Amino acid sequence: MSKNIVNTVLGPIRADQLGKTLMHEHFFFGYPGYHGNSLYVSDRSELLERGLQIAKQMKAHGVQTVVDATPNECGRDPELLKEVSERAELNIICSTGYYYEGEGAPAYFKFKQGIGQAEDEIYEMFMGEITNGIGNTGIKPGVIKLASSKNEITPYEQMFFRAAAKVQQETGVSIITHTQEGTMGPEQAELLVSEGADPSRILIGHMCGNTDINYHVRTLEHGVYVGFDRFGIQGFVGAPFDSVRVSVLIGLIGSGYVEQLMMSHDTVNIWLGKEPAFPEELAQLVTNWNVSHIFENIIPTLKKGGVTDEQVETMLVDNPRNIFS
Repeated sequence: MSKNIVNTVLGPIRADQLGKTLMHEHFFFGYPGYHGNSLYVSDRSELLERGLQIAKQMKAHGVQTVVDATPNECGRDPELLKEVSERAELNIICSTGYYYEGEGAPAYFKFKQGIGQAEDEIYEMFMGEITNGIGNTGIKPGVIKLASSKNEITPYEQMFFRAAAKVQQETGVSIITHTQEGTMGPEQAELLVSEGADPSRILIGHMCGNTDINYHVRTLEHGVYVGFDRFGIQGFVGAPFDSVRVSVLIGLIGSGYVEQLMMSHDTVNIWLGKEPAFPEELAQLVTNWNVSHIFENIIPTLKKGGVTDEQVETMLVDNPRNIFS
């Protein structure tokens, strides 16, 4: 795969065609096990219509591309994303990867790990999907999605990191990650780079869960990108309030790191299975957890803090282009 080409669900495009990009969102997401509740099987046509509404909302803010970071075992549906992409005329990049051990579906690969066969199969899975497509769909992922636990990268999770680094060396595919509550960012970067991955094609995600600017700098010093990509999730599961995130982001921009920073929301727009009903207090905390939040609330606040239009464009246009080129 050419290093200037990225696979979308509609096929390969040049990185300079991506435009304004949200690097970490979820159109459709279900925690492993959702499919076992037969009382809540979503109608496909309804899912499509709701997905189109979200795409329209993104496009209203000038978004041209979105990376759907849904892992393989959490309801990833490349054909449904393809329908959304075609009808909405929005670039969608889907992922290959597994979620972190505590909230993923580790039993299959942990069994294989126990008999010494897991890591080779994970490599085979990544490589097969990236080069030949997902199943019989012909749709190729444009990123590998990795994830680690709070305060550790478990031996189970390390297998996926090592396999991803190997595949990236062979294909040039970019890597995006999940850090649980903003922990293990420097460790993720160090592990991937030590295994031979190209830091300029790595985005360490959910780093805005950590408000220590020195922690961010330690991660950035590895040459990777850092994602402030959970705007709108605040005040629970260890997430800081957006006002604090903005202060840290402004500090990093002022320290000269704007060319390594990206923004997104990590929204779950359509829950698979029975949609959760958040308690009132929690529901108030996630009022702004939607794909418009950065554009309607965060960017105006950044500008009040001295961030320029050019710096915003760097984070939303230039850096996503560069991680794929």
